[in-house]
Amino acid sequence: VEILQKQEPCCISRLVTLWLKKTFGDQPIPQYEVNSQTIDILYELAECNETRDRDVSLLMDDMKQKTAEYESEVSYLQDLLMESVNLSLSSLSSTGSSYLNALVDSAMALEIKDTSLASFIPAINDLTSELHTTESRNREMELELTNLRKKLTSALVLEKQLQEDLKKTEQHLAVEKAKADSRTQNMKFLKDKSEDFKIRIKAAEEQLSASGMDPSLTHQSLVSLSEKLTELKQQTVPLKKKLESYFDLTPVIISSAFVLPSGILKECVHV
Repeated sequence: VEILQKQEPCCISRLVTLWLKKTFGDQPIPQYEVNSQTIDILYELAECNETRDRDVSLLMDDMKQKTAEYESEVSYLQDLLMESVNLSLSSLSSTGSSYLNALVDSAMALEIKDTSLASFIPAINDLTSELHTTESRNREMELELTNLRKKLTSALVLEKQLQEDLKKTEQHLAVEKAKADSRTQNMKFLKDKSEDFKIRIKAAEEQLSASGMDPSLTHQSLVSLSEKLTELKQQTVPLKKKLESYFDLTPVIISSAFVLPSGILKECVHV
């Protein structure tokens, strides 16, 4: 197109005008801006339109030729039927015509060249094979669809269970967090109270020490004495058990000539 524009721009514009007149016929041509760009576009459209018209014309000629061939073949077959069995389409009954139409429709549906058994049987076999293949694919797809539905159902059930577990976990975490916050507050309160008590105890001890109190009466000293007393009690437990074993013995009369040493007697009395 660009080469033609450089050589014969007026010729291209005239061809576009003729194409527009041919396209719109008696109707007025719509107004458009005349410049090199619009002329190029319209010229390309004109070429495409002419190419399409030529293709359509060739296709129509081919269809006409095939129609003529089919009509010639139909005429030949009609003459053949008339000569061989004295049978024509006009002499067929309504049932025969319907059968013949069904036969023709079947041949067209099977896309075969004629209605002979040699054409029908392979076409029907191919169609049957294709039907079996399609049915097998349908069964496979149905089985796959069933499996997918089962998996989807399981996934939905699992998702619901996970949502419930997540909800319970969140509730449990909220409760535990509240408990932890409460424990933290209690620990802080107890820690503050402990520090306060330590300060008070220290101040009281300092006050008591200043007033001349015996250091052995302080809380720490009393705690230490209590621990020592507990330890001594634990040490006397074996001695008490040993002494209890002598309680079951037969009493012995001690004469005045037998006197226990004073040390042993004091130990027995102390125990």
